[in-house]
This record gives sequence, C-alpha cells and structure tokens, in this order.
Amino acid sequence: MADKKMKSLLQMCALSAIKYDPQLKEYYNNKKEEGKNGMLVLNNIRCKIISRVFSVVNRQTPFINTYKFAS
Repeated sequence: MADKKMKSLLQMCALSAIKYDPQLKEYYNNKKEEGKNGMLVLNNIRCKIISRVFSVVNRQTPFINTYKFAS
C-alpha cells in the first residue's frame, strides 16, 4: 500500500543524511553502538526527515540548524 517511489527517495535521503548531517550522523552512530538494528535506525531517521519537512512547511520558514558540534 506504500508509495514505493517515495519510500525509495526517503531511504536515499536517510543514507545521505547519515553521511553529511552531523546531527543525524551522531544519532545513527549512537543507536548502532547501543546495538540497534541498522534498518530500524534508518527508519527513525526517515521519520526525523519527514518531521523536519513538515515543520518547515507549517512554520513557513527555512530550516535553521541549531545543533552544536560536540567537542
């Protein structure tokens, strides 16, 4: 019943996000260290991406990354 094209695009976004978004990369690595399944964590990242998109649309403002790098 799912939109396969949208699922594949979200999957590619999640894979790209764990490479280039420091916040999501740290989240992914922390969950993997806790012993979580990789696909479970990627699914969570897809949900986080969707949440970001809907927040930007609802607020009608650009995304502002407030993440602070861990030193």
